[in-house]
Amino acid sequence: MVNARTALPVDVDGDSVLVRYYAELRTAARLYRSENGTPNTPGLPMDPELPELTESLAQLLGSARMRMIGLGSHAGRELRLLDLRCTASTRTTKTFASVLIVARAVAHIQRTGERIMIVTPTSANKGTALRDAVLRAIRLGLVSAAQLSIAVVVPAGSLPKLWASELSQDSELLQRNPILLYDGEQSDGVKALAAEFVRTAADSFERDRGVRLWYTMDLANYIVADTARAFFEADAAGAPPPAGRLHAHAVSSAFGLLGYHLGRRVRHPEADPQHPQFLLVQHLATPDMVTSLLRAKSGAEIAPRYVRDESTEAFVQHDDPHFPAITDSPTEDLDSTFYTRRPATSPTMNAIIERHGGDGIVVSRRECLARYDELRVRLAVVDIALPADSAALREWSLVMALTGVLNAVDRGLVPEGAEVVVHGSGSYSTDDYEPLPQACTTPVRTVADLEAPLTKAAL
Repeated sequence: MVNARTALPVDVDGDSVLVRYYAELRTAARLYRSENGTPNTPGLPMDPELPELTESLAQLLGSARMRMIGLGSHAGRELRLLDLRCTASTRTTKTFASVLIVARAVAHIQRTGERIMIVTPTSANKGTALRDAVLRAIRLGLVSAAQLSIAVVVPAGSLPKLWASELSQDSELLQRNPILLYDGEQSDGVKALAAEFVRTAADSFERDRGVRLWYTMDLANYIVADTARAFFEADAAGAPPPAGRLHAHAVSSAFGLLGYHLGRRVRHPEADPQHPQFLLVQHLATPDMVTSLLRAKSGAEIAPRYVRDESTEAFVQHDDPHFPAITDSPTEDLDSTFYTRRPATSPTMNAIIERHGGDGIVVSRRECLARYDELRVRLAVVDIALPADSAALREWSLVMALTGVLNAVDRGLVPEGAEVVVHGSGSYSTDDYEPLPQACTTPVRTVADLEAPLTKAAL
């Protein structure tokens, strides 16, 4: 049910949340480093301290915004949306970490005069957001196109999700900022490929070309930015109801919820009795965080048995409420955004949920489509448009999260009377962007394949 009262936004207007909470972000960065040390990542060892906030860096961070808004109720649970896809040029939460990463790169360039090339693997959204942040820094005149560039390594199956921009439409900028399309067997192979290239090539690029390669997969780059969610919630949502609050998120490695948790620790260093429960939402292709959580809870292997139902031409199971009741395939890939297998973050998330409560649920395309018309109505009230034809939807994160929440409520996995905050980490359709032409990409499969395009990019 959606009504006028719960559909009113509770947004704190003004500057970007990253600017507003910058002092606390710096505190979070120091806390994270004190507990986790310096990462052993290849390439440029970036200063772990966030730079001093200048007026120019504040302009760069200004594109990262969020809002808290009501979505009505479902079976006695009030629903809120923490909308993290407010940046029109990306429509993804990856903007928050991306502008902070680029701000650090800009500060390093301005301080040292060194050129930097960011090298990152991505399933799509992080690449789009980082490219957008690099372009924003260039447009603002903070750096030149020769001083800062980015190379992204992305699975071939994610090409339809990549956004065209000036970085791809201008031939010089395209050469300096290559998009490398990986056609290996496992999509998450892009991580090892990019990391190995930086490890083996960083010294020669610095020595022979005067370019520092920065591999940005350090977890702190993402978790610190996402602490802003906790700071913003405290201002926008207030105290939870007596039954408590549950935060739901469609996840791959759950960086967003880990960042939120770190933000709460900054605000509540001694004790946090109102810490919400978490609900992890995944798809069948990579349900590893949910299965890890359920295994930790039960001590047993989690493997739902699907049987073919010829009447629906689908696979069904009714034994485990944490998994889809119906799906076209027991290994269905609903969205290539979620490509991480056996994420290293699972033990940490399991421990958080063991302490504060929560659960996990896996959704299928059929389940999302069964809720699709209802979700279109709910989201239209808060000015988020899902396309009439779901085939035009390219980012399913928000639909997955909402479907997971509604299914979890109906299956008794959400406490009675709890308020549910859904992290809207991404949603866009073909109406929202111009797809990147394949002609703007370079096919790669091995580390050696990266040498030529990145050498050209460093000229």
